[in-house]
Amino acid sequence: MVYLVPLLSVLIGYGAALVLKPKNKKNLKLLLAFSGSFLLALTVLHLLPEVYEASLHAGGHEGHEHGHEHGHNHTVGIFIMGGIIFQIILEYFSKGAEHGHVHGHGHNHGMPWLLFISLCIHALLEGMPVSHHPEMAWGIGIHHFPIAIILTAFFINSGLNKWSVMLFMVVFAAMTPLGTLISGQLTCVEEYYPYISAIVVGILFHISSTIIFESGEDHKFNLAKLLSIILGVILASCLQII
Repeated sequence: MVYLVPLLSVLIGYGAALVLKPKNKKNLKLLLAFSGSFLLALTVLHLLPEVYEASLHAGGHEGHEHGHEHGHNHTVGIFIMGGIIFQIILEYFSKGAEHGHVHGHGHNHGMPWLLFISLCIHALLEGMPVSHHPEMAWGIGIHHFPIAIILTAFFINSGLNKWSVMLFMVVFAAMTPLGTLISGQLTCVEEYYPYISAIVVGILFHISSTIIFESGEDHKFNLAKLLSIILGVILASCLQII
């Protein structure tokens, strides 16, 4: 399931865009708001506490000495901030496609390579904590589903070759499961897992909060959006490891 959920979410989103050709941006924005709040809640409730706890064990310390504990917490905080900055750098090249912004891509009818590489790096890193936190697969899957719909529809409307669109979405779909596989199999990644996860926490913080605040017109909240956000938080809070 940890491999299938993120993979299928993108492929289903790609198929939905081809078949349904969605034009109602309001519904997509509500789905984005739900996915952002769901992902943020999972990050705060599941991933963030584990990152701080794992960092203490990674340093060979059980947290009994306040000074050492503070030092490890400080290091994790630096890596979280590094993740936020790294995501901002990725968005410089992707123009915010990770949270549904795709304006300005695809008009030259060629593969947008900077967007492609940025999204693949983003998706690969997102998959790494899933090997330790299977519930994160659902959050990432729900996050990627509306993004896949928006990207596919935009690329098709921009005149990008249909085979290029399919290749883009299939590779993008495979990146998160690949990140999960790498994290679970490579010893060198496992050794630095707490700090890699801290970077991912920063990435997810930035992505989810941006989705929440940008999924409404003119950055304004309305009742439907508010309910979508609350529903996402409630469902993430109730989610158990499957």
